[in-house]
Amino acid sequence: MTETESLLRHARSVEITMRALARKHGEDEVEWGVTGLLHDADYEKWPENHPHRIVSRLRDMGEDKIAHAISAHYTIWGVSYDTLLSKGLLAADELTGFIVACCLVRPDGVHSLKSKSVKKKFKDKKFAAKVDREEITRALEIYEVEFSEHVDFLIGALREHADELQIGGRG
Repeated sequence: MTETESLLRHARSVEITMRALARKHGEDEVEWGVTGLLHDADYEKWPENHPHRIVSRLRDMGEDKIAHAISAHYTIWGVSYDTLLSKGLLAADELTGFIVACCLVRPDGVHSLKSKSVKKKFKDKKFAAKVDREEITRALEIYEVEFSEHVDFLIGALREHADELQIGGRG
């Protein structure tokens, strides 16, 4: 369903961070990775029905836990966060995209990126202006993690895949 390079990179980035979160919590890495990979699968072709198409397809396949997490990955949809998987996806999605944007404007990309730099960019409303900063703040509250700690964790997960994600810098 997804064809553009940017959305494919986002899906892969969220898959990577979700797998790292699964390891951190002792959860099923494949299940968490698949959730991250598929969370926006229907967005490109059916933005007005997102995420209903992918959620319906997953439920038809008996993947209710993944479907629920994907149906809850934006707080304005009003879906409950009753699993660690749904909280993890919420805390990984938008913030992972923001971190990748931070990497793309640095000469050395993700390699020396720290939460302090991400926090500075987060306060600059003109940088990555489409990123919903309130959503990230709500997500971190629901996931019950501090901003800098979570950012550093996500950066560490992404750093291992810098070349694949093309976030290793311009050098």
